[in-house]
Amino acid sequence: MSTTVDVRQYLPHREPFLFIDRVIRFDREEIECARTVRQEEFYFRGHFPGNPVLPGVLMVEAIAQAGILLVLLQQPELKGKTPLFAGIEQVRFRRIVRPGEELRIIARLVSAKAGVFKFEGRVLVGEELACSATVTGAVR
Repeated sequence: MSTTVDVRQYLPHREPFLFIDRVIRFDREEIECARTVRQEEFYFRGHFPGNPVLPGVLMVEAIAQAGILLVLLQQPELKGKTPLFAGIEQVRFRRIVRPGEELRIIARLVSAKAGVFKFEGRVLVGEELACSATVTGAVR
C-alpha cells in the first residue's frame, strides 16, 4: 500500500534524532522510507571535519525507526508507547554516505511475538547498498 503518512504522528522521535523524512510505500511485511542527509546535521561537525561521513550507527537507527513505524502503522493500539532496541545483529556497512544524498530505508518484518519485533533492514543510496542489519525492537 502506498499512502501519505505523517511520520511524527506515529514515531515519538524528534529532531535531531528522527531519521525518517517520509514513507515511500508499505505493506503487511515491508516498509520503504526516505531520508535526505543534510549538511547541517549536528554530527557532521565532528564526524569528520572537512570530510563529512554519516555515522553508520545512525543508519542502523534509521532501520529500527522504519521497522517500528511499520508495526505502528499496522497496530495503531501501540501508538504512544515507547519503541526500544532489543538487539542488533549482522550489521554490515558497504558504502560511505555523504551530505546531500538520499537514503532509502527498507525494513522487512521477520517475526513478531509478545511486543517484540525482528526486522531485516537495508539502507540504499540509489541502488547501492550502504548498510544492512537485523534489528530487534520492542514496544513498551
